[in-house]
Amino acid sequence: MILTGKMPVPLATMPHEDIVSRAQFVDEIDMSVTAGDGGHGCVSFRREKFIPKGGPDGGNGGHGGHVILRADEQLNTLHHLAGHRQWTAERGHSGMGKKRHGKRGEDCVIRVPPGTLIVDRDHGVLLKDLAEPGQEVVVARGGKGGRGNTHFKSATNQAPREFEEGESGQHRKLHLELKLIADVGLVGKPNAGKSTLLSVMSAARPKIGAYPFTTLTPSLGIVELLNFRRFVMADIPGLIEGAHRGAGLGDEFLRHIERTRIMVHVVDAAPLDRDPLDDYREIRNELQEYSPKLAGTPEIVVANKLDLTDAEENLQRLRDALAACVLGISAVTRQGLEALGDRIWQMLQEQKDEE
Repeated sequence: MILTGKMPVPLATMPHEDIVSRAQFVDEIDMSVTAGDGGHGCVSFRREKFIPKGGPDGGNGGHGGHVILRADEQLNTLHHLAGHRQWTAERGHSGMGKKRHGKRGEDCVIRVPPGTLIVDRDHGVLLKDLAEPGQEVVVARGGKGGRGNTHFKSATNQAPREFEEGESGQHRKLHLELKLIADVGLVGKPNAGKSTLLSVMSAARPKIGAYPFTTLTPSLGIVELLNFRRFVMADIPGLIEGAHRGAGLGDEFLRHIERTRIMVHVVDAAPLDRDPLDDYREIRNELQEYSPKLAGTPEIVVANKLDLTDAEENLQRLRDALAACVLGISAVTRQGLEALGDRIWQMLQEQKDEE
């Protein structure tokens, strides 16, 4: 059923206390950008043999380079920008004699993953939502080049020594926030089996471990079904009670599922010391508290770990108590995965038809 997928950046082995550190989760970042200054205009006079009064011939300065943010489909995290917070474009070159204009400064292009929101920090204004690969926005414009003395010649001033300095490039402080784009988002408590489910339904290789917050960054996988059907699934890091207020790893993770078309709510059907129904309701409460609109996203409830004792009984309890579609699976043995894939595909098509 599963053929391909994008490999997420592997995480190094780290102690538990480092794993719960917010610093490891790079989905938003602040930076400063400065466009290039314009080049200065030139003061020059034509100097040729037998032409003693050739007149002014100073060229204009080149325009400064822009700072551009561009969505690159090869990226799925802002981690590569973590150590580079200051970005500057090249300034324009000064004008020259013989009316030669200065060279325009090179643009500074910053690559970001699709789904990145760019906000002006000083004014709190959303500049652009780079939702699609290839989209770009100029976040800081280069300064105009200054005029050379050629432009200041007049009937009363035949030999002007005036020129213009280049304009300063625009400076901005930006806040970048990544909102993951995927068809399907996996949500649930830590250790519900989301990472395992993603790994067996796609070729993605998320980090998996027997402790909370194994997943530090969302992992993307492409799920391919029979008859050339495919969709993108994202493993969203586990939620805990109080996440909408910043508890644990906080509401940073909740932002990542705002753009998914469908939520697959993974519930551990055989927890050692918890009630699966309570787990489900706790996550639903976090979604509702964070955003009622998000809580209204179409949902499939998946009772995972049917290979364990008491799982079948808890599956029936979930079906009796919930109005949502509840499917039983075992990500380890792959029981029920074909039915889950078909149900997800059906719901995606229904949503596309409505849109």
